Amino acid sequence: MIKQNHNKLKQPQPYRAFTLLEVVIALAITSISLLALLRLHIVSAALADTAELTSQAVLIGEGKIAETLTEDYPDIDVTSGIVQHGSTSFQWRREITEAYLTQFGNLNPDLLKNGIRKISVSIKWKTGLGYKYFDMSTYVADRTLK
Repeated sequence: MIKQNHNKLKQPQPYRAFTLLEVVIALAITSISLLALLRLHIVSAALADTAELTSQAVLIGEGKIAETLTEDYPDIDVTSGIVQHGSTSFQWRREITEAYLTQFGNLNPDLLKNGIRKISVSIKWKTGLGYKYFDMSTYVADRTLK
């Protein structure tokens, strides 16, 4: 008896691969995601720069107040100047005024003097198209009053 070999010829398996359309769609999604991440990075860098400049303004203001507090009882005065930090110029203004007790209404200001002076420092710097401002103040008492 003759044995017949009924083995079918095996057909080659089709390759499993991505089509060109699938690759293009994947690249489009990836590029949109990367653009969003790039925008986020730019915003983050701008916020970090703003935080650095604001911190520098605070340090300048604290320094001007500390300079004033080294005096026993500062005279009423207005001074100003410019501090350069990198490429940014900070304009500062320090004003020392008499602090009045305003809770007594419209009395003569000489009667309201209480031996307390207000020290105000304003700092201004240019950012982009405009200016940023930072104000701080403190009070100092005349230590010779009892």
